[in-house]
Amino acid sequence: MSGRGGVVNNIFDWYIPPECQSNSSILRLTKGLSWEVAKEPIHQDIDYYAVCGIGPGMSFANFILKNDPNIGLIGLVPCAIGSTNITLWSQGSFCYNQMVNRARIALQDGGTLRALLWYQGESDTLNLDDAESYKSRLEKFFTDARNDLDVPSLPIIQVALATTLGPYMKEIRKAQLRINLPNVKTVDANGLKVGPDYVHLSTQAEAQLGQMMAQAFLEFGSYTIHNSLEVKKKE
Repeated sequence: MSGRGGVVNNIFDWYIPPECQSNSSILRLTKGLSWEVAKEPIHQDIDYYAVCGIGPGMSFANFILKNDPNIGLIGLVPCAIGSTNITLWSQGSFCYNQMVNRARIALQDGGTLRALLWYQGESDTLNLDDAESYKSRLEKFFTDARNDLDVPSLPIIQVALATTLGPYMKEIRKAQLRINLPNVKTVDANGLKVGPDYVHLSTQAEAQLGQMMAQAFLEFGSYTIHNSLEVKKKE
């Protein structure tokens, strides 16, 4: 979710596609918990264990603005950390607590939490036990996040994997495509172009994925029903 588009041999090429350009109506919550105009790479101070590049977040926000210019300000709250197993996002963990805390702080300026974007699972393809437990763990994560953020019907847009680190990708994809919770939409990344590391998507594929996620978000209609991103609309 944090994005490695344009990263080759741990160097980001700094090519920003048109779909991912900055816009004064798209803000980002920084590591220091202040708002700034969002620009790629939007996870650079959050997922600091690796070199960040293009992810789906900016194209997601730009697509929404283009198709609903009356939505107002969009606040992106980057929380993703790459190479994390789903167990590292369980309730009470560092990743989980940081996500919930950042989302709560984002709402202090009067915004509304609109969606949770989720793109994760490659690390869970390494072990059969993790793969077989993935569906129940993911559903619990979604439920816990909704409860702790006090938005029981929060829209969730998740991505079905396009790549794998281990032999159990089929099991993870099956779990992702069979999530049995209301207000959860799944966008399938299968078929999108993969980058040179054969794990993360290419720059253009990340931009395309963001637009696919935005379309899923817009299909929720009223917006009252996003390693993760949250979206807020300032009233």
